[in-house]
Amino acid sequence: MKLSSGTKVVVMSVVAGLIGGGAAAGGVTYFSQDNQAAETSSKATAVKVNDNNVKGTSSATKAFKNVSGAVVSVINLQKQQSLQSGTYGGITGDSSDSDSSDLETASEGSGVIYKKNNSTAYIVTNNHVVSDSNAIQVLLSDGTKLTAKLVGTDEQTDLAVLKVSANKIREVADFADSSKAEAGQSVLAIGSPLGSDYATSVTEGIVSATKRQVDATDESGNSLGKATVLQTDAAINPGNSGGPLVNLAGQVVGINSMKLASSEDGTSVEGMGFAIPSNTVVSIINELEKNGKIERPALGVSMVDLSNVSTSDQSDVLHLPASVSGGVVVVDTERDYPAANGGLTQYDVITKVDGKSVDNSGELRDVLYKHKIGDSVKLTYYHSGKEKTVTVKLNKSTSSLSNAQ
Repeated sequence: MKLSSGTKVVVMSVVAGLIGGGAAAGGVTYFSQDNQAAETSSKATAVKVNDNNVKGTSSATKAFKNVSGAVVSVINLQKQQSLQSGTYGGITGDSSDSDSSDLETASEGSGVIYKKNNSTAYIVTNNHVVSDSNAIQVLLSDGTKLTAKLVGTDEQTDLAVLKVSANKIREVADFADSSKAEAGQSVLAIGSPLGSDYATSVTEGIVSATKRQVDATDESGNSLGKATVLQTDAAINPGNSGGPLVNLAGQVVGINSMKLASSEDGTSVEGMGFAIPSNTVVSIINELEKNGKIERPALGVSMVDLSNVSTSDQSDVLHLPASVSGGVVVVDTERDYPAANGGLTQYDVITKVDGKSVDNSGELRDVLYKHKIGDSVKLTYYHSGKEKTVTVKLNKSTSSLSNAQ
């Protein structure tokens, strides 16, 4: 959810005035009756502010105060070619004059401070918020602007870790166990919708679904497969990306990453935002801090969810028993990778990994990503209608197959 530089919202209000001559306090009205004027005067009663009948602090307010100091705006700075007097490099495409390049705000997003370690503080945000940056700045909740250094990024989960000097950092957020989140629970989305002009804005909603499967793509629109996310109806706008989704205890349960604005047929959609679950976030940021990148285990297959295959094809092509309702269909295999080495071929259907049922590609990834490269896993799959098992040793991830794992 990139926000273009200079994007602003102008709110115009119309103040209704008194029309046709105005009014005076203690106004006088004249009535005519029986050709005689009768004057009636009235005294104006002053309006006063009454006591606020809301007593105490709401749970949402407490949660916001508990974490808002750890929420930051993230500013992506990039080189912009400028025209120099007497030259036309910016028009003709000649960019050989590097001195004419200046850093300007290309986009803005949000982030949350999650750790202080001696003189360094760490911030998690979205990968797409900081992608292609030449420099990064963060704006703290008190208005302090700091220069940030990129620690590492992961395009697959759309996460990135930044670090800044901890001298000005006063608050650090806590992560909650996202597996305990339930549909209907109240949550807050905190961030900088439409940029830092609206920093530390908060919206409230509920968790709409806890394990929603959505299509993930990179910045170029290439498929990254399915992502398992929390769905919420809390308002998420451009600039909220990378900010926290918070429970009413003030703990981070997810990192806001995307929203659905319209359906495939163009129907306008409201209240469908998605956040990366905190359990996924914690796993990724720990590894990014350590290695600066994520190396994932892989089977070396491209795949499609069984639920996307027609019932007739499940029977006629895959030859599956009617009792099999979930799984992942192997579309292709990569040579010298675990699946091919284990004998899996096109149209085999993986139903379990290490004895745990996998109904779709997201669940398969969730199980595999708990392992390390070099670990051995047991696959249960159907080949021409017959159930088989094989133990394979996991390789590093591959990108040579579409929708690969």
